[in-house]
This record gives sequence, C-alpha cells and structure tokens, in this order.
Amino acid sequence: MNKGKALRAGDTIGVVATSSPATEEVLNKAMAELQALGYKVKISDTCRESYGGYLAGTPEHRAAELNAMFVDEEVDGIMCMRGGYGSPQFLSLLDYDRIAQNPKLFIGYSDITALHAAFGQRANLATLHGPMATSDIAHGLDDWSKQYLLRAMTRPEPLGAIINPPGEEIVCLVEGQASGPVVGGNLALVAALMGTPYQLDTRGKLLFLEDIDEEPYRIDRMLTQLAQGGLFDDCAGVVIGTWTDCEPKKREGFSVWDVFQNIVVPYGKPTIWNIQIGHGACNIALPLGVEASLDATNVELVIEESVTI
Repeated sequence: MNKGKALRAGDTIGVVATSSPATEEVLNKAMAELQALGYKVKISDTCRESYGGYLAGTPEHRAAELNAMFVDEEVDGIMCMRGGYGSPQFLSLLDYDRIAQNPKLFIGYSDITALHAAFGQRANLATLHGPMATSDIAHGLDDWSKQYLLRAMTRPEPLGAIINPPGEEIVCLVEGQASGPVVGGNLALVAALMGTPYQLDTRGKLLFLEDIDEEPYRIDRMLTQLAQGGLFDDCAGVVIGTWTDCEPKKREGFSVWDVFQNIVVPYGKPTIWNIQIGHGACNIALPLGVEASLDATNVELVIEESVTI
C-alpha cells in the first residue's frame, strides 16, 4: 500500500470540503482545536462555500481542491471537514496516479467512505476511517476517540487491538478467525457504489460496516443489495460498528440486530458486532487498506500493519 507519513507537531493538516457545507463558526472552532493539538491548518476554499444548499461547492471545484491538497508540498496530511453528501459525485474527476505518487494520510468517515474505496482501489492508498474537523474535532472528542486518532495519526506502527471503551461489549455473531485488509465504512455509501466502477472489492478482506439514522427495513434493503452483489460471498470476515438512531420509527418489527442475523450470519463468515466505530458518541479510528486479523470467537480485531510511515 501507498502510505502517508506519520504527523508530527508543527505539521500542516489540510482540511477539505468533500461533501456538505458547514458554518464559519464551527469551521473556526475546528481550526482552533487542531491548532491546540499542535498542528498548522490549511483550509480549502470550498470549506467556506455552499452550492445548492447541501454541497460545499461544485463537484469540479471540490475535486480540484482535493487533487491540489495531495500535491501541495506544504500539506502533510488531509482531514475532511465533514460528511453529509457529495463525495461520490467527483470520483471520476480525481487524479489517482498523482495521488499514488504523493501519498498522504487521509482521514474521514461517513460520506467519505466513497473516497476511501476509490483511493484504496485506484491509488493503492491506505487511509484512516476517523473523526473529521467540523463534525467531531470542533465539538471536542471524547478521550477514547482522541487517543486512538492521535495514535493512528502520529505513530508509524500498527494500531494493535481495537478495544471498546468501558461499558460497550463487543459481541460475537459468528465464530471463527479471518485476516486480510480492512475495507468498507458507511453502509449507505457502500451500497451506493454497487454497480459502479468504484464498487467495493471485498475479496479476501475484512468488511467493516456502520450507519446512522437508517430504519431496519432500509438497512435490510442495503444489506440485501450487498449480498446479491457478492460482497459477503467474497469477504473473509465482517466487522459491525455502531448503528446510531437506527431503531424502527413507525412500526414494530425487526431490529438492526435481527436484520444482521437474517442476512449476514447465514454466510458463516467470522463476524463481530458493536465495535465502537462510526457515528456514535465514541468513534475509534480504523485504518483501512492495511492488514488486520479478526478472531470473532474471542471478539478481537487486531490491526497488524501501520497506516503511516
């Protein structure tokens, strides 16, 4: 894998708007928090733009700024401003060859799942599924999330075992062991990539999934799409994160737990549930594209390769 360098105090983090807009107030808070961690901050122009109400600039402008961040010699690592919607719009506009030639640590989650998939498959770039500037950093990270994020960002060594904060149990859904690179992210984005040139390749890999504000019937529909597309046939194991506000809202019936039992468990792949990664109060940083081992029987996920150099 191509890897960016581990960040040090005084390095510059480039903040890019790949998806939806944010307010100037929250952006300023995010900049202050990143500076308090010891970093310089460089903000892309689209971080202060709004296009159509739900996009931070046109697809062309957002793509150009992201391309520019990778080749900017002043920028040492890249963090997405926030998720929302928009990153799939410009996947075809990115210069994957130049990104591969100028690898940098790239951080984000949620809508950024599309970029993680594209970077991993088109630029062979290891990336970090983790907290973002305005949606997380600006509001102050919980200690557990902050610890994992800083370790992943600053230490060129494997992250090791992913351990939940106290009171959050990781549960085995299917026993067994598996290993391979970790891929995936937000379920809605993984489903949205199905049938496109950027469809997630899960062959021999550990598939991670999480989501927010989706009712069980919608999760059922998306998991069914992944199943019919062969993603569960191909993967070596499944890692299930947090499902915030995903309870049934208008009808009694299946829970998210039931949906995974019905659709994913029958594949017999080693599977764990409730690792604290995603849109929950805790969002543990998860390296993508690097080797990991999953021991579902003993509910342990170990990241065995560094995401940085």
